[in-house]
Amino acid sequence: MTAAALTATAAESHGFLSPTGVEIAFLLVGLVTFGAALVTVTTKQLVHAALWLVVALGGLAVEYLLLTAEFIAWVQVLIYVGSVVVLLLFGLMLTRAPIGRSPDADSPNRWAALTVAAASAAALVWVVVDAFRTTWIDLDHGAGGPGNTAVTGSVLFRHWVLPFEALSVLLLAALVGAIVLSRKKNAGAKEGNR
Repeated sequence: MTAAALTATAAESHGFLSPTGVEIAFLLVGLVTFGAALVTVTTKQLVHAALWLVVALGGLAVEYLLLTAEFIAWVQVLIYVGSVVVLLLFGLMLTRAPIGRSPDADSPNRWAALTVAAASAAALVWVVVDAFRTTWIDLDHGAGGPGNTAVTGSVLFRHWVLPFEALSVLLLAALVGAIVLSRKKNAGAKEGNR
């Protein structure tokens, strides 16, 4: 069968009013992920924000698993949950950020930020819905589909090498910046004690 025939078959057999178990699980995990992301940006405790970020990023990995993109799911776990959150926690420890409630974690521009976030989310949803309005993806595509590791690796390292490397340089710069900030504070405290 061709890809167009598979798409037409998938569109005819599924409907919005008759969701499958995978679609229900996808929706429930999406709601939990959205809730964790919301708590991440609204909590006033920085360490709790980092831990809620782990839940949000883990939820995204589960969403990728439900979409049968196992390679991307494990990359999400290894790179984002494993590396980025550990880097964030190291940055909090090295800069001696407050462990408890922090009044500095709140901004007076909350409503402006909320407006920008809502507008960005609405634009993103509109673009995705407009782009994929009538497209159905058959998740039972076998070994040659878009979730295949060989296909994903080929696309990632052929077309996305530069952004991938730029992200690694950015993470390295963030770690070096955290170390520099912590050393400046330590040097100032030692000179004040003399």
